[in-house]
Amino acid sequence: MENFNLDKLMAFVGKLDYTLWGVRITDIFIAIFILIFAYFLKVQLSNLVIKNLKLITSKTKSQTDDKFLKIIEPPLQLSILIVGFYFAANWIDIKGFNQIALSIQRTLIVFTLFWALYRTVNEFAYIFKKFSAKFGKELSDDIANFIVKFLKVVVIALGAMTILDGWGINVSAFVASLGLVGMAFALAAKDTAANLFGSLVIFTDRPFRQGDWVQTPEVEGVIETIGIRSTRVRTFAQALVSVPNAVIANSPITNWSLMGKRRIKMRLGLTYSTNTEQLEAVLKDIREMLKNHPDIHPDVIMVYFDEFQDSSLSLFCYFFTKTTIWSQYLKVREDVNLRIMKIVENNGCSFAFPSQSIYVESLPKEQLI
Repeated sequence: MENFNLDKLMAFVGKLDYTLWGVRITDIFIAIFILIFAYFLKVQLSNLVIKNLKLITSKTKSQTDDKFLKIIEPPLQLSILIVGFYFAANWIDIKGFNQIALSIQRTLIVFTLFWALYRTVNEFAYIFKKFSAKFGKELSDDIANFIVKFLKVVVIALGAMTILDGWGINVSAFVASLGLVGMAFALAAKDTAANLFGSLVIFTDRPFRQGDWVQTPEVEGVIETIGIRSTRVRTFAQALVSVPNAVIANSPITNWSLMGKRRIKMRLGLTYSTNTEQLEAVLKDIREMLKNHPDIHPDVIMVYFDEFQDSSLSLFCYFFTKTTIWSQYLKVREDVNLRIMKIVENNGCSFAFPSQSIYVESLPKEQLI
């Protein structure tokens, strides 16, 4: 039995000297062993080294080292496999295979580098969110997502071009063809590009924010959402209007919500039966009422008797409310109007209305009979 097993072993060892595609079977087994060892080393690296590094970084106050470790962990594991593939490919000497193996190695290295760069953009996206927060909380997510997606596309495009160049593909001709395609695409999507630049203008100039009451030649209402392509405005009739950003960025915009105070301008007409003392008392009482009113801005209060109109003595009133909210503004204006009516009544005066008085010196005698 022992001789039989020994004979089989010797026969198996003798077969190892055979060749397959010009390569000894022994070398093939060694190359496979190298790949298995590289995979085992990758697993050990993950279980021992990376695990211990995570414990160390978790004890630090900064989150940067944790993110950096999270970025390099998968590319580092792949790098070990690439090193194993390099030694295995160099151990096997196959005519024509070495050049292909070298190209594969370059491709894997480039892929690993750009993969790490892609993961860096993804992990440090919070930096772009901090930057975009300057444009307002309601816009920060849109701007940050736009920047992150743009950088990811750039990384993927550069990585693909580098890999293609490593395989001997003429990248310049490919880029030139993409330029022609891009030109055609730009002509077809010029409105989209205009809206994109319009959104950048809105994000940087910040003529309005979400919730502001604005008025443009196209629409008037409250800003509901500000997107990359369009801005949605809720009109006072509760209709939702989507205005392209290219249009709204090039239009004059009146932002009523940015008013520090809101104006009230009116004229009061008293009858011509009002005497001088009554008129002076009305003017004095209205001025005092406005100065002491809690909702009237005290900086600008103008109440003057300025005109003799056809049917009334005209009083010009010009002042501002502290609130800029429309509903509250109307309540203040109503309260002021009621107080003015009481002041006029308390001083024995009355409001005039459009009228004409006809005075006849004499009538014909026929009309008197």
